[in-house]
Amino acid sequence: MKPQQRYTSAEISRAITIERAIRSVTELRKTAISLEEELADLLQKTSPVCRESAYNLVHYLAIRRHDLRELQRELIQLGLSSLGRLEGHVMASLDAVLGALYRLEQRPIPPELEQEAPISFGVGSALLSENAVAILGPSPKQHNTRVMVTIPTEAANDPKIIYNLLEQGMNVMRINCAHDHPEAWKKMILNLRAAERQLGKSCRISFDLAGPKLRTEQIQPGLEFIKWKPIRNDLGQLIKPAKIHFSTQPSSVENKNYVIPIQGNLLESAKIGDQIRLTDTRGSRRFLNVIEVNKTSCICESDKTAYVISNTKLSLYRGKKLIAKDTITQLPPQPQAISLTQGDSLMVIKGEILGKSAVFDDQGNQIEPACIGCTVPEVFRDVKIGERIFFDDGKIAGVIREVFEHQFRVEITSVVNGTAKLKSEKGINLPDTTLNLPALTEKDIQDLEFIAQYGDIVALSFVQKPEDIEQFIIELKRVKGDHLGMILKIENQQAFDQLPRLLLTAMQHPPLAVMVARGDLGVELGFERLSEVQEEILWLCEAAHIPVIWATQVLESMAKGGMPSRAEVTDAAMGSRAECVMLNKGAYIDKALQFLCDVLRRMQAHQDKKTSMLRKLSISDL
Repeated sequence: MKPQQRYTSAEISRAITIERAIRSVTELRKTAISLEEELADLLQKTSPVCRESAYNLVHYLAIRRHDLRELQRELIQLGLSSLGRLEGHVMASLDAVLGALYRLEQRPIPPELEQEAPISFGVGSALLSENAVAILGPSPKQHNTRVMVTIPTEAANDPKIIYNLLEQGMNVMRINCAHDHPEAWKKMILNLRAAERQLGKSCRISFDLAGPKLRTEQIQPGLEFIKWKPIRNDLGQLIKPAKIHFSTQPSSVENKNYVIPIQGNLLESAKIGDQIRLTDTRGSRRFLNVIEVNKTSCICESDKTAYVISNTKLSLYRGKKLIAKDTITQLPPQPQAISLTQGDSLMVIKGEILGKSAVFDDQGNQIEPACIGCTVPEVFRDVKIGERIFFDDGKIAGVIREVFEHQFRVEITSVVNGTAKLKSEKGINLPDTTLNLPALTEKDIQDLEFIAQYGDIVALSFVQKPEDIEQFIIELKRVKGDHLGMILKIENQQAFDQLPRLLLTAMQHPPLAVMVARGDLGVELGFERLSEVQEEILWLCEAAHIPVIWATQVLESMAKGGMPSRAEVTDAAMGSRAECVMLNKGAYIDKALQFLCDVLRRMQAHQDKKTSMLRKLSISDL
């Protein structure tokens, strides 16, 4: 008679853990298959190209309905995968872990686990890469993440802007249909095609539909004048003179600071070293030294502040001799803003009215509150008392206190830095309001005609529900735009809540990508939730093998001011987990693009989605 085998408490505990893990993973597998069967009709509507990816997304959604943390800890203790990287290949991950658990118990593996899952470990990442190439083009040689750049208005008339961006590493040129017009867009495209030929590179063209974006209307214009001011230190000593461009073609001048339109008489005679003399609005005589002259402009320097208006007379002197006379032509009115502080009232009014600041009497009592127009009239039908409202990316927050047929009153509850200036064309967010708006406006439908002829990709703004995508697909077919790739911009609470169904609906029309519009999302959902939300979007898109565009305020300080903040550098590095990063326009966009490409190149060796890549570290050598 054989002696009875005795087990240690550790061995018994391990056997119990294995058995519990087998039951848990088996139940997860059944849940995934059950949801697949439940959504069979919706899955069958997806394109055959996306079908297996759609199944994988559904499996992932089923798994994430459960809290897996305790199971993960047990799997780690057993030396197995924690399922922490299963997004791209859900069933393959579950089957691999189950198979390993059965082997640990020395039990026969069920036949269904011996069959290879349709999306195996290698197939999932390959599908994501193929889908990214299909819509965004090939990845750069230096790094896997593409770079999308928003093109400024000036690029229509200045080919060098697009040439430099393409040379620096732009992979997708983004045209925002909320700005400019088809004539300008066509010029931008022609400039891109010319740059492609010269550099031997290719670049996709993406159009962002304006959508029913809530924005502030125009504000009453200010006086027509321009002020220039040299830079001085705290002691009033001159550091840098003001540089003034007198030009017959102001739009062609790259540096927009202190550009003044003139008739052009002095351009034929001016030489470096000459002096331009004028009298400003305060009766002060000003003497400007000419430092550069070309066919369209005369560039001067001044060490004095000046205010000038239209029709100001200019005199060109060489030494004491008068050489020529000229006149400043029509100056644009100065843009105005509404000053707001906590506790102020702001009337938001339906229609294209000109906004204005509050009006006070001589004793400081308010006669009229400040007012601003709103670009979307349907808002006035849907807003309710007590709902929150944000302006200008959340810089100004308020609560709706009164609602009337054509206007509503907002009480300002908080303002960044105590006082803020609300300008025209700034975004409005209503996170508590259910807006019954179509995703496509009449303008969008008109713009699609042009986009279908010249674009590669079109981004659907303000998408909220699957019906928005279905209508969008109908319009694409109408304009023969079936070849266009589709970008879903996730920029509000409704879109985030509906993301799984939005993805499954959009998978009827590949190729497809998702843009994480983090500026609007942060305002809508609260910036404290933004990190969590953008992670969840990345996970769901990876499960669906859909490429992601990391957008809004990436290196914004650098693009606009020439120097990034420490937080922006970290944010740009996080963007390497997406298939594309978007830069917005700015005076230093070339510099920001070069900086971003360098960050992406460095991060590629360290990070792949959620996985840390363990390349050799130079600092590991003692």
